[in-house]
Amino acid sequence: MATPRYWLIKSEPSVYAYAKLEEDGRTEWTGVRSFEARNNIRAMTPGDLCLYYHSNEDKAVVGVACVLSKPGPDPTAPGEDWASVDVGPVVAFTTPVPLATIKATPALKDFPLITRSRLSVTPTPAEHFELVLKMGKTKLPTTAAAKPKPKPKPKPKAKPRARP
Repeated sequence: MATPRYWLIKSEPSVYAYAKLEEDGRTEWTGVRSFEARNNIRAMTPGDLCLYYHSNEDKAVVGVACVLSKPGPDPTAPGEDWASVDVGPVVAFTTPVPLATIKATPALKDFPLITRSRLSVTPTPAEHFELVLKMGKTKLPTTAAAKPKPKPKPKPKAKPRARP
């Protein structure tokens, strides 16, 4: 298997929190409306790992997600040239890493969260990914790929009871 690439993805916790991703098991990452972020989504491959950042309200890196699908068209923008991927949870951070802490860490002065703060999907150097993971007191599971919940099986239809 190829070495995964690393990304940072952002979501407002009131819109889609990491806890909701854990509950759902997977989601399609849609609604990105920046050309540069769209191009970053198009560069993602299954198995890539993403730092999951809560923007606006909490302003902290709170977990790691895994890219589960190849990029495809964004279904929230039919007929337009936007992209999406499926992502799933890998691990929630033991300790969220606040933006203020990241900004105060000299080794992260070039971290895309700081240098490209308006971009919702950014590539992340491996050394930044690993440092933020360490700051969050979190280790990746031995198998870092997300284990999405299987799709629920449809309930069998009740058989009509025979009448005597």
